[in-house]
Amino acid sequence: MAAAARGVFIVAAKRTPFGTFGGKAKDLSATELARVACVGALKAGNVAPGAVDSVIIGNVIQSSSDAAYLTRHAALMAGVPIEKPALTLNRLCGSGFQSVISGAHSINMSRCSSSSSSPGDLLKESEVVLTGGTESMTLGKDLKLEDTLWSGLQDSYVKLPMAITAEKLAEMYGITRDMCDEFAFTSQQRWSNAHKHGYFTAELIPMETKGKKGVEPFVSDEHPRETTPEKLGKLAPVFKENGVSVMGQLPVVVASEAAVSRLKLKPLARLVGYAVVGVEPSIMGIGPAHAIRKLLQQTNKTLNDIDLVELHDRLWLLVATTHTPPPPVNEAFAAQYLAVEKDLGLDRAKTNVNGGAIALGHPLAASGSRITAHLVHEMKRRNAKYPLDRLA
Repeated sequence: MAAAARGVFIVAAKRTPFGTFGGKAKDLSATELARVACVGALKAGNVAPGAVDSVIIGNVIQSSSDAAYLTRHAALMAGVPIEKPALTLNRLCGSGFQSVISGAHSINMSRCSSSSSSPGDLLKESEVVLTGGTESMTLGKDLKLEDTLWSGLQDSYVKLPMAITAEKLAEMYGITRDMCDEFAFTSQQRWSNAHKHGYFTAELIPMETKGKKGVEPFVSDEHPRETTPEKLGKLAPVFKENGVSVMGQLPVVVASEAAVSRLKLKPLARLVGYAVVGVEPSIMGIGPAHAIRKLLQQTNKTLNDIDLVELHDRLWLLVATTHTPPPPVNEAFAAQYLAVEKDLGLDRAKTNVNGGAIALGHPLAASGSRITAHLVHEMKRRNAKYPLDRLA
């Protein structure tokens, strides 16, 4: 599946800080995180809740008792009118990306329908869609006999945990433990530099959470840590003997060109196209390489045309900045990223320039939205024209 999107713009992209396991966000449900982020995105884009036609949020592991109503509840709590529809979707790690794509589908359906020659054929869908991904992955309370987090990351079809698919790619592409440690250190260092210079400020929503000493500020990502190549080298392999791997919420507001003009919105970027592919499940992490090739062919671009790359772990978006003049890859595992980099010949100097999931964490459905948001803000900061973001 691949398509180009005409006249679909990203007008706001905000996120909550990503919490570490058992950290400040441990008592917040995915629904509450979604509410905070939805309110923040609408405010940042100067979009009135009443202007929203639809809300689409991705969520993978439904970890709370009200998760079945997640998007509907988040929308209502954010002030979206009660008659506006809501959809929760699951495309695994690409759910955040898929929410943006589904929002674009809804907008394009509206445009196609309204061009009908017969008034009776009009089927208006949406002009403004609130999209995003949310995930709460804490195991801090109400544990059952089965650990649903770990079982949810096991592919029962090929009977492999997700991490072993990265180990298989390491064997196929000749990726060593030292290479993984070097890349992991680079990711942490890039995040540290970006954090120090305030590069994440534009996308983050400051929060307050309840801690042991009362209300505490929650204004930056918890997962990144100071480390050294020597410390990384001492970590034991987690998933197989002599292996190489060691062990929030974000909404994006998309709008049609007509809505941007009518509501006097200020777009951050335009959605140019997207591509989704399937690959052999036991090496699922190589998916971005195939999706990127498909998207570049669909949009008549080459990697040399791309200014910024954000690589997560099968799905890619191509976004163009609204300004005049490097793609993202999720770092689910270092070996997985390195396999994609080697397969495509990516330029690391313009890929995941401010660190990726190794540093920030990978809360499943929220990762695609985080990548999209960071990319559009980093494009604006650099005055870049074409970025790529991708997730497996």
